[in-house]
Amino acid sequence: MIFQLFRRSLSQSATANTRKETAQRRAGGWLATTLSAALLCGLPYTAMAAPCGNTSAGFDSWKRDFAAEAKRAGVRQAGLNALANTTYARRTIAADRNQKSFRYSLEKFMQIRGANTIIAQGRKRKVRNADFFAALERKYGVPAGILIAIHGMETAFGNYMGDSQVVSAIVTLTYDCRRSEFFKPHAIGALKLVDRGAITGATKGAKHGELGHTQFLPGNALNYGVDWDGNGRVDFYNMGDALASTAYFLRKKGWKPGRGYQQGEPNYKVLKQWNAATVYQQSLAIMGRKIDG
Repeated sequence: MIFQLFRRSLSQSATANTRKETAQRRAGGWLATTLSAALLCGLPYTAMAAPCGNTSAGFDSWKRDFAAEAKRAGVRQAGLNALANTTYARRTIAADRNQKSFRYSLEKFMQIRGANTIIAQGRKRKVRNADFFAALERKYGVPAGILIAIHGMETAFGNYMGDSQVVSAIVTLTYDCRRSEFFKPHAIGALKLVDRGAITGATKGAKHGELGHTQFLPGNALNYGVDWDGNGRVDFYNMGDALASTAYFLRKKGWKPGRGYQQGEPNYKVLKQWNAATVYQQSLAIMGRKIDG
């Protein structure tokens, strides 16, 4: 009732200009009242986060907001410092917009990825490291062929593990509007890996932020990393740690020891957990079988 009388009094005395000013004051008063009510009721009030973007223009302001989110997620000072020092990764964005190879036919894809070379070298690597691969299979149930095929496909057996800064790449992809929510846990993962000393802000990997011998996304690296050599540190740039981590990842995603991994067999569907592209899964299955003999 009091509010109605107040409105009536204003409407009787205000000119056209003061009506406009009054409307503006009411809008501000409504927001203040809403916030006050929220505080009185004990409801949380969170400022709007900086929006994602498709150019570098808003990257720095977005990082400041993301730092608060990362801190709430448990990222400590080393990780926050790495986040603050990231730069907008233009090459990463260009690569993300131009992923043509997964649209090739199976034959063309395998040719481009050098399947015959991976198979030939993979057989030799299996023989040369027989005890290592046997130990992995005993522990995780994943045969050598599929691990070697992944290793060959991802980094040519560690010969090329990327030239992009992992943290900048994954943070840029999280800022980018195209797949922000997908990459966010991997950005948090990368910052936590910095906290653990597993990587630094300068660590190099692939353009999408994948790291190490088998190109783990950082969130997966955080969750499935294995210290195979027992030195107290998970190092994805160490072949033993990287391949053990890969085997552990596949096992946790549903790999069934002793079961097949060709199309139609129980473990084939697990390959999708490693890479969502059908042509990639088909290639791994074919190369793994030929390496295993």
